[in-house]
Order: sequence, then structure tokens, then C-alpha cells
Amino acid sequence: MDFQQSIVFGSPSSVFRRLPAFTPMPELTWSTKSTPHPQPGSLVLDSIIYPFGSGYPDGIPVNSLILGDNLAVMSALLPEYEDRIPLIYADPPFFTNRRYPARIGRGEDSRQPDKWRLADGYPDHWEGIEAYLDMLYPRLHLMHRLLSPTGTLYLHLDWHANQYARLLLDEIFGPECLLNEIIWVYHGPSAIRRAFNRKHDTILVYTKSDRFTFNADAVREPYNPNTVKTFNASPRAGFGKVPDLERGKIPEDWWYFPVVARLHRERTGYPTQKPEALLERILLASSNPGDIVGDFFCGSGTTALVASRLGRRFIANDSSWRAVHTSRCRLIAAKSGPFNLLREEHTGFDGLSSRAGVRANAVQLHRSSGAITLSESLIADLDYWEIDPDWDGRVFRSVVQALRPRGKSPIERTLHLPRIASKGTTSLRLVMASGEHMQIDV
Repeated sequence: MDFQQSIVFGSPSSVFRRLPAFTPMPELTWSTKSTPHPQPGSLVLDSIIYPFGSGYPDGIPVNSLILGDNLAVMSALLPEYEDRIPLIYADPPFFTNRRYPARIGRGEDSRQPDKWRLADGYPDHWEGIEAYLDMLYPRLHLMHRLLSPTGTLYLHLDWHANQYARLLLDEIFGPECLLNEIIWVYHGPSAIRRAFNRKHDTILVYTKSDRFTFNADAVREPYNPNTVKTFNASPRAGFGKVPDLERGKIPEDWWYFPVVARLHRERTGYPTQKPEALLERILLASSNPGDIVGDFFCGSGTTALVASRLGRRFIANDSSWRAVHTSRCRLIAAKSGPFNLLREEHTGFDGLSSRAGVRANAVQLHRSSGAITLSESLIADLDYWEIDPDWDGRVFRSVVQALRPRGKSPIERTLHLPRIASKGTTSLRLVMASGEHMQIDV
């Protein structure tokens, strides 16, 4: 990188420091490091989801959920979105060298993990730090290209790799573009007995230029009651500086939010899920209503969910089918607006449109009432099902959906079709808890 070109001169913001034009900066190198040249990807529209029929049939989706390797997905987005995304939140694997299972059971005792029903979640296992950096480095480059000139990147890691990532971001963005190093603190049980418990993550915040969005008033929080009491008791408190106690304060760069394990209403069973309050603060601070928010390691879909709730648009992407499925279910449950479900054409697991044979009597269509009923045997392990009342054989338009409840109650057996003039076939898609997919035309 030509470091001199990365300097911001004459910045009006006190956040940015003017660095000498020829100051040599340390650069992280490793034997397999190379200039990223990603191969162009191609995205295929698999389905359009209208949560509980909202927006069907004329609603135009402005949000996208994408299955596929994010290197190919981001390269496929460049022609349309280069320099156009105001905010990207990235929560990549942490270099923990662990494999994380997903919890797929329902109604199990949360205090007895040995009895939980589990499936593959995602791996965070690497041959070494060089293999991990080979993954991370080109993806950070593509995020930088996708960010708008006034955009902000939040990179979420922990002690395993955040020190390497900071050097990479200094190289890509320029060290003067570091806005914050945020520490997210939390608590919980730990098996560590020979050191202090590791109970914080690091979020590195970089901006693409000295012009960026930061909505201070949107993230203010109340002052501590002791602070309010002190200022009310003495006009000389604070060495003559009297804060606006009613307006509240801008949070410090350390944040406390409980982990999802302590938030029963938010838990999906997907590993390493992040709390909604954490993403809400990030989105409120660094984006505006109508902005696009990108998340290319979307996991359980928290960013997309919060973006939808706050009136932002989203592009959410993950290489794991289970992550995309979890995100889809959360967006539907929240009754978000219609969204596209896409996949990168070279995705190895085409789980979104696979087919399997089912006995004819497993599905009953009651034409007089417009209801479809599944057999008892079919719903025993059913996690999700949806209906396209006018299947054209190409893009599945999901208009009616059923989600498996959180507790032990079974999923709905009967769904009702909307009253429309249908020219095509009525088609069902079913997803089992195990991950098996079926599509049935009735």
C-alpha cells in the first residue's frame, strides 16, 4: 500500500491525527500473504419471502439474505454496491480453533446441556494463524471497497486475533481512520482457574474518511444516579462543568450488555449469537433510516433483524445453511418486510431448493377452504414450512409460513392459502430440524 496516499490532510475532526507523510508504519506479513484478487461471483435468486403474506404480491423487496462464501458474494456485489454501503458490521470466526454446534432441540432443560439435541453450527478451526489471516485479509479488503466514502466498519473479535486484525485494518484503511476500540464486557461462568476470566470482546471501528455518520443523540444513556446526586448537591461539582443531566451522556468505549445465554427471549440455539442491544447501539450510532447495513458473517441474523426494526435496509450473508435458515426464521417471526433469499451459484450445499419424495397422503389440500394440512408423522421433526400458492418453477414466493415454537408445542399442521387468482402450481417447502429439505407440489 502507498502509505502517503492514505493520509487525511486538513481533517476538521479532532478524531483524526495528521501523520508525517513519509512515516513508515509496521505492516503485518506472513509467507502466504498476497494482494487480494477475488474471482467474480454470481448470485441466484432462490426465493422471495413475504413474512405472513406481508407485501404480497406487489411488494418489492429491498433487503437480501444470501447463502454463500462471502468472498464470492462480496465480489458479486461490487458492480452494484462498491462505495455504496454506509455501515458494515463484521463478526467473523475468532481463531478459537473450536467447532461450534447449534442447538436444534425444543423445550429442553437449559441446565442439562448433556441432553441437548445438537447439529453442526460452524467451524472456527484453522491449520495456523497464517491460514486464518489468508481468510480474513481479502475479506477486509472487499469490505473496504463496499463501504461508502462516509462509511464505517465495525470488526468484532476477541483476544485470539484482534491484535492481528488491527494491523491489517491500519494497512487497508490507514491508521488515522481508527475511530474507536470498543470493549464489550459481559459475565458468566468460566472454567479458567489459572488466570483472570476472559470476559470481553474487542470491536475495532474504522471509518473510510474523516466524514462519517455518528448520531450522538441517538445513543445517549442516563447518567449514573450517583453522578446526578452529586451535581444536584453541589454547583461546584465537575470543576465548573455542568452536564445536561436530562439529556444524558454519550457512552464510553466500554459497553456492558448481557450475553444471549442470559436473554431467554432472544436465544435461537445458534452458537456465538450476539445480543440485539449491542447491534442496536451500533446501528443507531453509525447509520440513518433508509441506509444499507451489511453483515457478511451474519450468523443468527441479529444485524438484519435489528436493521429491519430500525428502518434500515440490510444485506446479510453467511456460508452456513443453518445460519441463513436461522436468520430467515427470525425475520419472519419479527414480521419484517419482504426480502430476497439468494445463493451464490457455486455454493456447495444447495439446500434451499433440494427435493425429496414424500408419500402422497402426507399432504392434504382442502380446496373448498384453501387449507393445506400435513400428516402427524411429517411434523414430528419439522422445523419450518412455507407455501408458494402460485409456483412458477423458478423463484419460490413464500407467502404463508409456519415456524416451530420455542417450547415443546408442535409446529402448525394446517396453513391457509391466500385468496388469489393462481396460474401456477401450489408448492410447499419443508425444512426438518436435521437440515433435510423437501419440496412438494400439490
